[in-house]
Amino acid sequence: MWGGGGWRPNPIREGLPTAENGVRDRGFTFCRLLYQSVRQEAQGHGWNTDYPGSDHNFVTRLAELTTAKPARWEDGQPGFAVVRATQEELYECPFIFMSDVGTVGFSELEVVRLRDYLTKGGFIWVDDFWGDWAWQHWVGEITRVLPEYPIVDIDPEHMMMHALYEVEDIPQIPSIQWWRRNGRRGTSERGRESETPHLRAIFDPEGRPLVVMTHNTDIADGWEREGEDYDFFLEFSPEAYALGINVILYSLSH
Repeated sequence: MWGGGGWRPNPIREGLPTAENGVRDRGFTFCRLLYQSVRQEAQGHGWNTDYPGSDHNFVTRLAELTTAKPARWEDGQPGFAVVRATQEELYECPFIFMSDVGTVGFSELEVVRLRDYLTKGGFIWVDDFWGDWAWQHWVGEITRVLPEYPIVDIDPEHMMMHALYEVEDIPQIPSIQWWRRNGRRGTSERGRESETPHLRAIFDPEGRPLVVMTHNTDIADGWEREGEDYDFFLEFSPEAYALGINVILYSLSH
């Protein structure tokens, strides 16, 4: 579990884990995209929603539950980092994670850079955005990046759902704050509007995933809050890790 110490006070200045800054074994790096928010969402914090605990915990569990070898910083912390779309380090990221994307607003340069990153082999997973308004806003932004590619639903038979763990349904995971306020019951943060969680994706013409979207669910809170509340952990964290590991392994192998 994330303990609060060890993360760089200025992750953008210090960049990604590389041999030059003392990383012992450069493996998989969990990269989070720092972006500008142009609107607000209830309970959202923009790019750093669920950060840094979710990133730290996911990399730790990925190493424990698979044969993947994540990078580690010289102080022993797991290899997770923050990157802007305009940084050259973007191209060192095999994977980019984004939270609260119903608030994002890409600049023209960011659109160009993200398109270049994705078409050269990159992959983005977006999570923790709820309801119709947030969905429509995100679709508008990602369509600027990849206007020619459709967004499709991932059905339960897709290999992404079975890359390592058998995930039969998309788990709906609320934020722990919402869950507690709601008497530790229910999962839909926007009521009937968000009652159905979705796993959607954009694929290139050869079938390679470019973008995966978990909408009406907060998968990363199942990682971040794993050690904070025993009942929350039992109800949500196993499914959150199962889907997360499946998505990562599928993206790295396709």
